[in-house]
Amino acid sequence: MEKLRKDERKFDDIRNVKITNNYLMHAEGSVLIEMGDTKVICTASIEDKVPPFLKGSGTGWITAEYGMLPRSTEVRKIRDSSRGKVDGRTQEIQRLIGRALRSVVDLKILGEKTIWIDCDVIQADGGTRTASITGAFVALIEAIKKMQRKGQLKSNPVKNFVSAISIGIVHDDIMLDLCYEEDSQAQVDMNVVMTDKGEFIEIQGTGETSPFTNRELQDMLFLAEKGCKILFRKQEEIIGQLNFDHEDAKGGKK
Repeated sequence: MEKLRKDERKFDDIRNVKITNNYLMHAEGSVLIEMGDTKVICTASIEDKVPPFLKGSGTGWITAEYGMLPRSTEVRKIRDSSRGKVDGRTQEIQRLIGRALRSVVDLKILGEKTIWIDCDVIQADGGTRTASITGAFVALIEAIKKMQRKGQLKSNPVKNFVSAISIGIVHDDIMLDLCYEEDSQAQVDMNVVMTDKGEFIEIQGTGETSPFTNRELQDMLFLAEKGCKILFRKQEEIIGQLNFDHEDAKGGKK
């Protein structure tokens, strides 16, 4: 009999995914993404200016902030504002989200505008950074569609879909989309960010308690691609294809 995980998943299954768009009233783009028990609110906000290093360049920018609410975790997490600084893990994740989204956007087409991505974890059960990237992409597209409908963009600057998934080796088994319990016991922990063209944007892999072989690496990347493909389909159910210029120009698809 095939072994199953605690939540009855097979080793190569991802958790149940639900993406709810237009989740908040004020943001240009907003979603609630749920991957199993992990829940993240992702918003995209448009600002009509760029950082000083881009002023006068005609090029836009995408940047991200990430945070975990105090009771997103089992034990209350102290707010960054109370500590007076952003911790290293938070900074790393913010930069990862920003890099992932910028890699699939033509910033010249965006023009001198900044899109702020905010990812707020309201419940954490593993994979918060990967869920943030997957949800943030949908929020980004919703914001860009609004810009096009207002005539603020001549064309769609987004070239490809992007999603992310966690994978690891737990008790010598390769498992896709780790929950917190699995992640905390992982011998090897990896996060993979991909485009829908099968290209890798980022691979973060660490031998937590033991090293891993090239064969194990290839097996993990193969399964990660399978997981990302499922997420691309979930994203497409919400935002449709990326060639939405013509439809939005007519005021059609929203």
